[in-house]
Amino acid sequence: MNISFEQLKSMVVFAQVIEQGTLSGAAKHIGLSRAVVSYHIKKLEVQLGIKLLNRSTRTISATEAGLEYYQYCRVIAEQASAANRQIENLKHEPVGLLKITCPVNVGLQTIVPALNEFRTIYPKIELDVMLTDEVVNIIKEGIDLAIRGAPLADSGLQAAKLSTLSTCLCGSPAYFEKFGFPKHPTELNKHQWVLYKLTAGSLELTKGSRSFSIEMKGTISTNNAAARTAFVEGGHGLGRIPVYDAKPRIKAGQLLSVLDDYDMRDIHVYGVFPPGNAESKKLRLLIDFLKAYFLKNQ
Repeated sequence: MNISFEQLKSMVVFAQVIEQGTLSGAAKHIGLSRAVVSYHIKKLEVQLGIKLLNRSTRTISATEAGLEYYQYCRVIAEQASAANRQIENLKHEPVGLLKITCPVNVGLQTIVPALNEFRTIYPKIELDVMLTDEVVNIIKEGIDLAIRGAPLADSGLQAAKLSTLSTCLCGSPAYFEKFGFPKHPTELNKHQWVLYKLTAGSLELTKGSRSFSIEMKGTISTNNAAARTAFVEGGHGLGRIPVYDAKPRIKAGQLLSVLDDYDMRDIHVYGVFPPGNAESKKLRLLIDFLKAYFLKNQ
């Protein structure tokens, strides 16, 4: 069967429908109307003589044949993207759009200042920065780089370690005046905590060969790191806070740190990206810049 240029386009559209999960999502991602996307799918099914999608009023799903056909369509789409990236890499000055997502607080405190400098050096690289504490679906949202503070799950994505962030245990002067200043890790179990939902509910402190595991319990929890710090500063409990966030508040007398002679696991900051983006020159420039920026500002 001969393949026309129009069918190649339809195959790329079909790959996006499977990856985005809806006709509307695919239309938005590739800049077409929903009607045009639907037209391409129907035309493919007529050309192939087989049903590719199961449709209902609200959802779609790939048929067995559709899933198998998608594997070939995905390769075509990836090869076309790879060709574009290779041409981009041959250009003297990097250009194009980078879509980045990162948690709100670390974004405002560290990533946005870094991107300010990066944009000055590479003014032709456009930036689309999404600050959210929710874990974004990188493939579905077309993200080039996600900043994350945890090791990768087995997701098929790639990661580059950007930095290591130290943390400290903090509370407000008013809190310690009311509940006392803990002098040993075992005393922490008696204290209230401001809980950060995106991290584990337990804490391990070590000193030499001794280690202590603390279950953090409290009546306030949040999915936003800046809100967590604000609640700790407001006297509602203890919190494990990144040093970059706590240091200015400690200096201003708004927070006090405790048990500084004990060690905690650092937070490792990763840049996570789809494997197909690994050869993108502008992405590699950004990753290398962020590594150097963090190292310089430690």
